Amino acid sequence: MIDLQSTPDTREIPLEKVGVRKLKYPVSVLDKKNGTQMTTASVDLYVNLPHDYKGTHMSRFIDIFHRHYRNLGMRQFLVMLSEIRESLSAERAFGSMKFPFFMEKSAPVSREKSIMCYTCTYEGDVAFDSVTKKNTEDFRLKIEVPVTTVCPCSKAISEYGAHNQRGIVTVTLSNKSLFWIEDVIEAIESSASSGLYSLLKRNDEKYVTEHAYDNPRFVEDVVREVYIALKNFKGSEKPFSWFKVECENFESIHNHNAYACAEYNG
Repeated sequence: MIDLQSTPDTREIPLEKVGVRKLKYPVSVLDKKNGTQMTTASVDLYVNLPHDYKGTHMSRFIDIFHRHYRNLGMRQFLVMLSEIRESLSAERAFGSMKFPFFMEKSAPVSREKSIMCYTCTYEGDVAFDSVTKKNTEDFRLKIEVPVTTVCPCSKAISEYGAHNQRGIVTVTLSNKSLFWIEDVIEAIESSASSGLYSLLKRNDEKYVTEHAYDNPRFVEDVVREVYIALKNFKGSEKPFSWFKVECENFESIHNHNAYACAEYNG
C-alpha cells in the first residue's frame, strides 16, 4: 500500500509539533501505599517534523503508548517518549499525561476514611543530542491540591469570625530522585490553613474549622510555606532541582481571585 506520510514535502516548512491530543486511556501510576493505582489519563503526544517530511505515522503514538500504559511511573514515561522518538526518526518527542490521583485520607478526629482526588500531570521531553549521540531528557510533574485558607486580615479586624475560602495550590516539580506524590500533597496541605476531606463527622468539622481559624494564611503565606517545605523536602535529600509554587484563592467576599507564585532553581 502507498505510504503517503513517508513521501517528501517540498514546501520547506518544518513543524514543531505533530501528534495526537486528548487520548483517553487507563493507566497505572505509582502509589506509595499500594504500589500502583489504576486511573484514567488524557494524553498528548508529539514529535517534531523536519521540513522535508510530509507527515508522521500517527498510529505509532498509540501503539507505543499501549505497550506502556500498565506501568507509567515518572521514569517510565520518559522511556515511552524515547521509544516514540526513535520509532518516528524524530529529533524530539514530548508530551503530557493528565490524570486524577486518588488518596485515602482519615478524618482528623473520627478517623473515618474516605477518598480524595487530586489532579496530576506528567510533562516530558526527550531530544537527541547530535554531539553526544545520546538523548537529553526533561521531566516535570504538576500536582494540583485544593486547600482551605482563613484570611489573617479579616481575623485581625473583625470582632468575631473571619472569612475563608477554598484555594488551589499548584506545584510543578523537576526531580533529581524518586519521591512520592502523596508526600508532596501532605506538605502542601500542611502549609495551608487546612487540607480538605471528602468525609467529615461533626467533631471533625469542628476541629477543621477551629484549626483553620488558628492558622490563618494569605495567599502569599501559602506559597512561601510550600516553597520552604519543598526546598527542605525529606531533610537533606532535596530531590527537586527546580520547582514552581502557585496558589489561587477563590475569594469568598470579593468578585475576583487572589494569586501568588514563586520559583526555585537549585
